[in-house]
Amino acid sequence: MRIAHVITRMIIGGAQENTLFNCLDLIRDHGDQVLLITGPSLGPEGSLLEQGRGAELPVALIDSLRRSLNPYRDFTAYQEILKTLRAFKPDVVHTHSAKGGMLGREAAWKLGVPCIIHTVHGAPFHPYQNLVTRQIYRACERHAAGRCHHFISVADAMTELMVQGGIATPDRFTTIYSGMEVEPLRHAKQSRQAMRQQLGIRAEEIVFIKIARLFHLKGHNDLITAAIRIIQENPLVRFLWVGDGLLRESLEQRIHSLGLERHFILAGLVTPDEIPKYLGAADALVHTSYREGLARALPQALIAGIPVVSYDVDGAREVVFTGITGELVPAGNTRSLADSILKLASDRSARERQGREGERRFSDVFCHHQMTRSIRELYLKKISPAV
Repeated sequence: MRIAHVITRMIIGGAQENTLFNCLDLIRDHGDQVLLITGPSLGPEGSLLEQGRGAELPVALIDSLRRSLNPYRDFTAYQEILKTLRAFKPDVVHTHSAKGGMLGREAAWKLGVPCIIHTVHGAPFHPYQNLVTRQIYRACERHAAGRCHHFISVADAMTELMVQGGIATPDRFTTIYSGMEVEPLRHAKQSRQAMRQQLGIRAEEIVFIKIARLFHLKGHNDLITAAIRIIQENPLVRFLWVGDGLLRESLEQRIHSLGLERHFILAGLVTPDEIPKYLGAADALVHTSYREGLARALPQALIAGIPVVSYDVDGAREVVFTGITGELVPAGNTRSLADSILKLASDRSARERQGREGERRFSDVFCHHQMTRSIRELYLKKISPAV
């Protein structure tokens, strides 16, 4: 098949890594002709395409395809996507992200592409937007829903949000979990001692890792608030933050003002293939984002054999089961967050037991080859009536 993927930008992030694996698997495992259409990866998050991965993947870079709203630039991007798709003549157009999803579906529909699929990595409308913005995004998504044949949700929770938002009916959604490279995660603890030494972590210290952009709604300030009490009650707890973003300076200032520098390690931006080593250095993962589809850091940690403390948002409850693979806490409740972290920090056997259960449950489910097989089967199912 000839398959075009459209995504707004290829920063280092979960939706982008999911898309890259899908594109490369289609080429390597199935012999498909694939084109990735994307805009520039601007900002501090870094570019996934500049890491030397997927050199064989053809990429059409459209400079006007940007995340921020700009009517003139957006219309230009639409025209460029239309032109690119017309030349490529795809059997399938698979879109991702809000802007790429809107423009890509509109262009593919105009061209009569036989199969148009959109992946919901996270709903573009959410309670933390003002009412007018939320209503505009909902209206746009309803319009775009009429320009595709089927949706893929990265978690059942995404289907529920889209259905509740009146975007489409449940029968138009299929849940396919995001894929990842499983084997390096399963062997993450082999590098534990070396990574802890490199990061200056003592053997007796208990490390909670957080993997997320330093950005709004990621909950880093909540974790700092919880850490005040956590460190008072258990000074052996340390927090390892992986990721970068525009809030780095303000977060560092707050950590410094509270005298907590000794207990926080800000590793900055790391490449996806380094994530297993950092997970191997940790004893548990903490996830305090207020909105996610299903953050890939959660299954990554569980496959690596460490439990998760997570806010109970979106798809988190599909992999984090309290007392079994970790602890779920109400979003924004820093007291409960501190309680759960202190509970796991004080119980090594629980951490080990929950980590083993996470690895057992999710190592196969989140394999990227399995994800791509399921996606390709969906392509064939949806394209067959049209050919």
